[in-house]
Amino acid sequence: MRNALKLGFAMMLCASTATAGELKPMDVSFTDGAVETSLTGVAGDPATGRAVFANRKEGNCLACHTNSEIPEEGFHGEVGPPMDGVADRWTEAELRGIVSNSKNMFEGTIMPAFYIDSGYERPLDDFAGQSILTAQQVEDVVAYLMTLKEQ
Repeated sequence: MRNALKLGFAMMLCASTATAGELKPMDVSFTDGAVETSLTGVAGDPATGRAVFANRKEGNCLACHTNSEIPEEGFHGEVGPPMDGVADRWTEAELRGIVSNSKNMFEGTIMPAFYIDSGYERPLDDFAGQSILTAQQVEDVVAYLMTLKEQ
């Protein structure tokens, strides 16, 4: 069990590190809170983004947002705005900016910045200097959010 935990932690650490084709968090350029350029140069995968969105140990987006497209997951939060129709309210660049670091768009928001690696405090030293999501996970979540249009 202990070795499995160590392996899982090591894999998580590797997942948080930017790869050669990714923009590092400090290199992301925001324009009025939006990020026009892909963080990876690779299209996001909506199915993977849905999984990250719903995963309580990755994006954990359901902790704050309702999303009727994921009815199989219980306990949707109501702190943040509903995700239904989010692609009709925001552009892809705006959603990328919000997921990367919502504080650049909404001053004082409690939403975490999912793609920064400095300028914050982590409760566990093991996570210091690491982003919550990888650049590709951000792209995947944004691709998923772009599928959430009003019915």
